Amino acid sequence: MAKDFFSREEIDEIKAAIAAAENHSSGEIRLHLENHCKEDLMDRAAYIFEQLEMHKTKLRNGVLFYLAIEDHQFAILGDVGINQKVPEGFWDEVRDLMQSEFRKGNHKLALIEGIKMSGMKLKEFFPLADDDKNELSDEISFGK
Repeated sequence: MAKDFFSREEIDEIKAAIAAAENHSSGEIRLHLENHCKEDLMDRAAYIFEQLEMHKTKLRNGVLFYLAIEDHQFAILGDVGINQKVPEGFWDEVRDLMQSEFRKGNHKLALIEGIKMSGMKLKEFFPLADDDKNELSDEISFGK
């Protein structure tokens, strides 16, 4: 089950990585886990992105990490604001680093490193403003 994939301690570490990445930026990062992806991976990630209302951030700078655990698939989806700023190939670099760690069985590390990389770009292009609000929950969401 997706909810049981990570221990409570690992979930806390991942959430801490999300919070740390967001502490230096107005960007928003979410993680969604489910067992299977029964459609096109990017279509499913886009659907979850919308369900989590990530497209409603003020600067359109949300980043979703989507994992279909049983299918060994994952996607990283940035909103239009961040996608217009990051250099071409950036998301491929994040994917490749994460994929390398996933293949070694380092699932938590893969996510934390991907979140850190995303957080650095969010900090670069969307530095924390004095009036910044955490627009989205840092909780990990789960599907079936």
